[in-house]
Amino acid sequence: MKIVNIKGQIELLSGLHIGGGDDTMKIGGIDNGVIKDINTDKPYIPGSSLKGKMRSLLEWNIGVVGIGDGGPFNSKLLNNPMFNDSKKREEALNLLKLFGNGKSDDKFDEITPITRISVGDCLLSQKSIDDELKLSEAKYENVIDRQRGTASNPRQTERVPAGVSFDFDIRIKILEEDNEKELINMVR
Repeated sequence: MKIVNIKGQIELLSGLHIGGGDDTMKIGGIDNGVIKDINTDKPYIPGSSLKGKMRSLLEWNIGVVGIGDGGPFNSKLLNNPMFNDSKKREEALNLLKLFGNGKSDDKFDEITPITRISVGDCLLSQKSIDDELKLSEAKYENVIDRQRGTASNPRQTERVPAGVSFDFDIRIKILEEDNEKELINMVR
């Protein structure tokens, strides 16, 4: 087994909100705060959130969304006629190798139960800290009544503003039988 590291930065081009689940409500305060490191009180992107978003986007990209029951793509769906195309099948198998096969099926020996990808939490970049960027802002939201043209349910959502960047670290386990180049390219 070999482990490949892919490191880089995510720079926000627009505001980002990843819910933090506030445990207290304050009158006039933020209704929906961003997740923050408990020790530094600085925002971060949980690795599990980034990994889930990556999987979701890859499922859309290879065209496997909508062929199942609405859950994540799994090997039970490989008997769909769309996988008679060998390229499409190989992409789907690589997706399952990287992210796991939630509903295993012994019928498909080519899928091992080992998940190949590990995505670490994305911490605030040193540049964002050094530049003393503002790390959060309140965004006001409401619901518009389409018939009356009136607003209701005003609330404040906290988000990390554009320009802030986070460091990411993704590790890919490459097994002897894997096509290393294909797995790395899929992640990139």
